[in-house]
Amino acid sequence: MTTETRPPGRTVGADSEVGNLRTVLLHRPGPELKRLTPRNNDTLLFDGIPWIGRAQAEHDAFAQALRDRGVEVLYLVQLLTETLDLPAAREQAIAEVTDGLRLGDTLQAYLRQALAALDPAGLAEILTAGLRNDEVRGGHGLVTSLLAHDDFLINPLPNLLFTRDSSVWIGDHVAVTSLAMPARERETQLTDLIYTHHPRFAGVRRAYSWELEHVEGGDVLLMAPGVLAVGVGERTTPAGVERLSRLVFSEGLAHTVLAVPIAQERATMHLDTVCTMVDVDAIVMYPIVADTLSAHTVAVADPGDGSAAGLTLLVGDAEPFLVSAAKAMGIDTLRQIDTGLDPVTAEREQWDDGNNTLAVAPRVAVAYERNTETNARLEEHGIEVVAIAGSELGSGRGGPRCMSCPVLRDPIPG
Repeated sequence: MTTETRPPGRTVGADSEVGNLRTVLLHRPGPELKRLTPRNNDTLLFDGIPWIGRAQAEHDAFAQALRDRGVEVLYLVQLLTETLDLPAAREQAIAEVTDGLRLGDTLQAYLRQALAALDPAGLAEILTAGLRNDEVRGGHGLVTSLLAHDDFLINPLPNLLFTRDSSVWIGDHVAVTSLAMPARERETQLTDLIYTHHPRFAGVRRAYSWELEHVEGGDVLLMAPGVLAVGVGERTTPAGVERLSRLVFSEGLAHTVLAVPIAQERATMHLDTVCTMVDVDAIVMYPIVADTLSAHTVAVADPGDGSAAGLTLLVGDAEPFLVSAAKAMGIDTLRQIDTGLDPVTAEREQWDDGNNTLAVAPRVAVAYERNTETNARLEEHGIEVVAIAGSELGSGRGGPRCMSCPVLRDPIPG
């Protein structure tokens, strides 16, 4: 097994959105995107059929832009393949992917045997790209005989591209999230497998688990050390925010959580489609929601016995998001940089992920090049924009932040 080794010094953790980015987890688009068709792309949460070669080229340029800034790039499938070299991880992966298939005893038994015979790379490909009925050879019972040839026995995971959603680092703990959409449920099982078994993450503690209430990483913003903002909408539930709050409070990972209701719509599926941090006191934000976005401040009213379940939470009344965030962060004002220039441009660029930037350092952010008005506004406010192409990468509705899970950031200097 060729194992990624930890770099010297601090190896994991993040307490902000803008500290110098040191290590990031990406997923290079692969064979799972070749499974998209006009008949299944809606079910698999894509707005179009991406040109795979171009998407890979754009992603390679994104990864290189990060390396050029001194960021170590980890690839999810490489880590998964290395993880599957371990017998316990292989057994867990095969059990998880076959237990819930409901394909009958004959086919289930065959699949378990067939998957167990694969090498780590072959198993990783099926776990991510799926398996169609016509790819199963031989007589395997009634189910394969009656299913259509192009029905999936194991569904592909084209949204693996968006590594932000399936895990988020909060301090030195990793929150393996609970994804709400059926098409994405298995993503966090694979992420969990890596964090559980890969030697690079040995001993890492958890802030959340995929078996719990729905919370998605795109809804979690590390506003400042000890302050989380969590969107509540299409993907993250109120119960998920409460569970996450209890767990981060009990572990001492945060003192304040801002629960931020957002519209339950495709265009605003996550909080980071509405706003992202670009400096310690600056946020790029969709102006149409800026005046209406609110937050409920959540804190610990009574520590009880110190356990997550024993905490009594104090939930404040709704107040403007920018106001509540500034209070929690201990600053006078959270500077707002608007997406776009006028209402029409703002709506277009928000849809094209103009809000969805990835900070690689304070006042340095990666953004899609096509959002020219938003990028110009960022630069006017002193933010260096690292512009990347995203004509094909954006077809799944995600920008640079969605496509990246920071594993290690430097603390913000005091």
